[in-house]
Amino acid sequence: MKVFGERKRAAVAVIAAGAIMALAACTPAAPGTASSASSAAQAGPAVTSTAPPTTTAPPSPSAEPGTSATVGAVVSGFPQQLLPLMPGAKVVSSSFDKTTAPATVALVGSITSPAAAVLAFYTTQLEAQGFTAVPGEAVGSVPSKDFLRGDNETVNTSVIETAGVSTFTIGANVAAESVK
Repeated sequence: MKVFGERKRAAVAVIAAGAIMALAACTPAAPGTASSASSAAQAGPAVTSTAPPTTTAPPSPSAEPGTSATVGAVVSGFPQQLLPLMPGAKVVSSSFDKTTAPATVALVGSITSPAAAVLAFYTTQLEAQGFTAVPGEAVGSVPSKDFLRGDNETVNTSVIETAGVSTFTIGANVAAESVK
């Protein structure tokens, strides 16, 4: 059995967080809302900046036909049987890339349940599909669990709990037949 080390688990968590931040950065502002830079510029002469005002670029089309991501919903084609949304949870963002081998799937959600309940739900769901939990329950102080199926299918679930709200990230690299 392969065991992920602390470095690999931390790298997966960092990659997932980077993907979330990149996805959030690409989200256009809602029509009629001002960006923080333009709001600060309208505040008055107390704020002086030599940098040009920032604007949000229109959303870019997917780089590949099989790649998609969205904010606030489950993206079209997302393998919900493989990674179901925990009952009561809200989707923050989701992505799906079936052009890679293995396919890459990510889900970020939030729920008013403790981190332990989130990890327990996904442990049950993944083990029922033949994944094996890898030893280890956290990366540093962040509750995190890794799963392995076969030689190349992996799933990582990490949870951050703040003020009674758990925000969880699930990243998976799975065989193409697992996401059909």
